[in-house]
Amino acid sequence: MLAADDSSVASQPSGTVTLVFTDIEGSTMLLDDLGAEAYKDALADHRGALRDAFATHSGYEVDEAGDGLFYAFASASGAVAAVAKAMESLNDGPVRSRVGVHTGEPLLDPPKYTGPDVHKTARIMSAAHGGQVLLSGATRELVANSVLDLGRHQLKDFAEPVSLYQLGSDRFPPPRTISNTNLPVPLSSFVGREQEVTQVVSLVRDKAARLVTLVGPSGTGKTRLAVEAAGELVSEFGAGVFWIGLAPVRDPSLVVDTIGRTLGAKQELAAHIGEKQLLLVLDNLEQVVESAVELASLLRTCPNLRLLVTSRELLRVEGEAVYPVPALAEPEAVELFCARARIEPDDEIAELCGSLDNLPLALELAAARVSVLTPGQILERLAQRLDLFRAGRDADPRQQTLRATIAWSYDLLSTDEQQLFARMAVFRGGCTLEAAEEVVDADLDTLQSLVDKSLLRHSEERFWMLETMREYGHELLQGGGEADAVRRRHADHYVALGELAYAERFDRGLTWVRRLDKEHDNLRAALDYLQDRDHLDYLQLAGALGWYWLARSHFAEGTRRLEDALSSTAEDGSRTARALTSLGSIDVDETDILSRHEHAIELLTTAGDDTELAVARDALGWGLYMRAEKSRALAVFEENLELARLGGDRALINRSLAGVCQLLVATGEFERAEPLALELHASTRDSEDVSNMCSADHYLSDCAMDRRDYALAEQYRLSALETVLTIGNVMQQTIEVLGLAFTAAGLGRDEDALRLEGAVDAKWKEFGVTHAPPLSEAWRKRDLGPARTRLGETRATAAFEEGRAMTWDQALDFALGNSRPRSLLAGPVGSAETTEPTGPQFSR
Repeated sequence: MLAADDSSVASQPSGTVTLVFTDIEGSTMLLDDLGAEAYKDALADHRGALRDAFATHSGYEVDEAGDGLFYAFASASGAVAAVAKAMESLNDGPVRSRVGVHTGEPLLDPPKYTGPDVHKTARIMSAAHGGQVLLSGATRELVANSVLDLGRHQLKDFAEPVSLYQLGSDRFPPPRTISNTNLPVPLSSFVGREQEVTQVVSLVRDKAARLVTLVGPSGTGKTRLAVEAAGELVSEFGAGVFWIGLAPVRDPSLVVDTIGRTLGAKQELAAHIGEKQLLLVLDNLEQVVESAVELASLLRTCPNLRLLVTSRELLRVEGEAVYPVPALAEPEAVELFCARARIEPDDEIAELCGSLDNLPLALELAAARVSVLTPGQILERLAQRLDLFRAGRDADPRQQTLRATIAWSYDLLSTDEQQLFARMAVFRGGCTLEAAEEVVDADLDTLQSLVDKSLLRHSEERFWMLETMREYGHELLQGGGEADAVRRRHADHYVALGELAYAERFDRGLTWVRRLDKEHDNLRAALDYLQDRDHLDYLQLAGALGWYWLARSHFAEGTRRLEDALSSTAEDGSRTARALTSLGSIDVDETDILSRHEHAIELLTTAGDDTELAVARDALGWGLYMRAEKSRALAVFEENLELARLGGDRALINRSLAGVCQLLVATGEFERAEPLALELHASTRDSEDVSNMCSADHYLSDCAMDRRDYALAEQYRLSALETVLTIGNVMQQTIEVLGLAFTAAGLGRDEDALRLEGAVDAKWKEFGVTHAPPLSEAWRKRDLGPARTRLGETRATAAFEEGRAMTWDQALDFALGNSRPRSLLAGPVGSAETTEPTGPQFSR
């Protein structure tokens, strides 16, 4: 930092001050690309350009932190002018800076500043992308510059949403805030389409068009257009904008279930959405277009819901507004090709783009070949392929062009590359390198070559295909004579994966849930293949996945698969028993839940499988508890615990301990429960058995609550809440937060207690929950009733309503005490990682 007493440096502004934070996007990657010495020089040049620009408008340098700078200006207009000058000077350099600007009244702490305005400026900067400048609403009001209104966004650690504005008109992905959206952030720049984006946004805003379908053949850029348009609308939908990719889904009945899981719905989807202002982007609906009737019904039930759909065909339902996605205009097509190929435009490129009908995907495929062919050579070679397809295919000309372009790209591959391209189509939803090597005999060099040629994609340690590519590859695979052998190897791989996950579900449950999330579409594909070809393997895989479907609330899918697996007359002792246990745990509303568990126990007793027998008996105990047969359930759990101790299997001991504790707490036997809960607590601390970790803390908190040791109860309840955040179980979170309301009241924090109760009440109404578990109701009367009396009706009601007005994310921060980071949280707001209580392993 420059010396504050240097006469050439501006003095420190006070009063109303405009603060500026800068940072370098992707500094680690840039360091790797440039090397240490070149990066050092680039960083020095970058900082020099910033300092020169800021100095011309009397900027005061507050600090230099990492790769960024912190400046203060006496006027907002001076700050914005300085930033604009700086960004212009950096346009041609290798370093991309992101900038946040906010005007407020920070506290002086010479030579620095403190206070919330400093933190807000830093958060605004963190929300920007490289090359982007974001202004707060307070700064926007004081400047006359051309800005884009990005709407209101939730910033971390700030309760109220903040209005954000972008300096200049360049297009960027949505700001990196914790606003309610899961829109994917594209990996490449968005070229052209300004008019199309404006038209789609206008259609979605039109109250008369609540279902907008972007229709067109493959390769026209429907998905990217939908994402860009939805990004413009994030601030206009209070309940969020969510993207649901349907390319891997083949069963229309799974569409609503997939939407529900993305939204974290804990009840019927229509009830979950209700009157929320929500935009859903449904991508690639064409292969499950039969779901359109159900989607239309959802729109009729939910008055503030909007759907933006991409499809190759119309949905043909009432109220559908259709937007045919055109090819790019010629200048935009040339710009896209040149951006991807990194070459300058000329007439030959314009001719090439025209021959490709200006289709974005076709342009990207052709651009990938510029490293070895000139545009003229590409045009010459493509012409023959295009003529062949146009002479022989009776289809949309643009579809012919894309198909011909893919075929041309395929023809240029070596024999090994062609074979691998076709085989990779067996994977649904992508795959890991290890899976590619095992299932399709892939080698890394050939995979990399397909990635380089844009026929395969690679991100987040997975190889995957655009659905259009996968369809073409699937046709080649089916016509090549080895389809059945490849699909059999694929199924065998995922049967083995399912078995490994099942075997390690206690010790590494969290790891496996997250891994199976990524492989779920491949597991579905394996089940589809096995269903009519190998019943016993189908039974094996379905039974192995039962615990996962339960943990992830795939209740309808799990029930259907397991019922199909059990429908055959051919039984296989242990495999049949495991499927029965899984079905009895998932489909808990059925009257034959107990008979399923009892049948499983009979089969496992005959088979002599003691490990699975213990699991089945444990499931029977929970089934009895849910049928209110508490004394019998306790007897089963206690017998199971005794057998588990004899066998020495710690995972089975823990499950049985949790069952015994649940029954003892539910029947008020806290003194008997506490030592067992302490044992469970000690046994699970260094494991991934997060469900039993949560249960141990939960039961210990209950025991402390019974004797009114509120401080200890709060300690355990906080630990339980932090643990359950790792698995995203929102319903269990509400139970733990309600427990924290009780402890807050017991510790004299009455307003906090009622705020938390209000937040839980709002969430339960969203879920359709009408009452708390009996023990919680008793403590609500014992602890929250006196809190209301102490506050008086007016203050008590005000605190309760404040809690009801919180978002659930805000309620969690409040419950955890604001200063405690939620580092264990599985995903951002709007993440799909939200699950119902999964029966046995969760406390009610």
